Amino acid sequence: MREVRRFVVKVGSTLVTNRGAGLDTSAIARWAGQAARLRQGGKEFVLVSSGAIAEGMQRLGWTQRPHAMHELQAAAAVGQMGLVQAYESCFRQHGLHTAQVLLTHADLADRQRYLNARSTLLTLLGLGIIPVINENDTVVTDEIRFGDNDTLAALVTNLVEADCLIILTDQQGLYTDDPRRNPEATLVRKAQAGEPQLEKIAGGTGSTIAKGGMLTKVLAAKRAARSGAQTVIASGREPDVLVRIAAGEAVGTLLTAQTTPLAARKQWLADHVQVGGRLSIDAGAAKALRSGGKSLLPIGVKGVEGEFERGAVVACLSPEGTEIARGLVNYNAQESRRIAGRASGEIEAILGYIDGPELIHRDNLVLL
Repeated sequence: MREVRRFVVKVGSTLVTNRGAGLDTSAIARWAGQAARLRQGGKEFVLVSSGAIAEGMQRLGWTQRPHAMHELQAAAAVGQMGLVQAYESCFRQHGLHTAQVLLTHADLADRQRYLNARSTLLTLLGLGIIPVINENDTVVTDEIRFGDNDTLAALVTNLVEADCLIILTDQQGLYTDDPRRNPEATLVRKAQAGEPQLEKIAGGTGSTIAKGGMLTKVLAAKRAARSGAQTVIASGREPDVLVRIAAGEAVGTLLTAQTTPLAARKQWLADHVQVGGRLSIDAGAAKALRSGGKSLLPIGVKGVEGEFERGAVVACLSPEGTEIARGLVNYNAQESRRIAGRASGEIEAILGYIDGPELIHRDNLVLL
């Protein structure tokens, strides 16, 4: 951990807003001071901060998180002002500037926008600026309805090729059970990211202010591991938590990455939170993808779900219904249905043209 150069630090809304009581500027100041000390040692930081909606609720005098989409968006718009102001003020005391970056899943799903976001973030880091990232809740409805900043932090970790994702929460780390209900629960000190057992023991949302739970953090670690990043889940209230983690101290839960980092293009494919459609494939095609290093041919496809255009990212489902791969499809949904189950040599006769003998070429496919 002492050799880690680039960190992504995600801070939950429960911490940032002191359990919904308004922005905890003293906590933000402590994290800023720790980051500043580590910056002097050559470390780089990207912050992913929750708290815009919670801060907006506090400013508007709302005690319960609303359900209406327009009210959630209004709260995010109001709260984002205070959130960014707090980070900028705290970091400026240490001679550091921050930059606000609002992202959506669509920004990372589109290849050109993905590369633009990556270029901007790397430029900011090169200038010594601390990017503060949040989901653009004000304008994108499904980010509020389905998104969470744990997932966003993992996507950003892969985006900037960070070495470590630190998720600061109000718990000491991942426990074998919910410690608030089970006093016998013990802290998981170290495990491999992606172990199925971790998802089984992870609980749900811990407060009415926070949107994510421990499960989203475990899944975020699994996603971050695709680019070789370690993940630490720790309490943001621990003294000097960032400094101690960077120094290699065993704080919280360490989820290690054992897999070889994916190539950048395939990492982008794997990172898609939402896919355009789904292809159900037979056992032979599943085996060819898993162990044979083959492309997906139409003859192995049994069903096509969704409406998508040529070039969309689609999921490949095994006969058991498990997603085993995803990739860029060569034909749109209607065309895919027409050639599903047919030999590649029949494509031109069926469609009147051919754009390749495969539905998904191996170079545009990643195994999950």
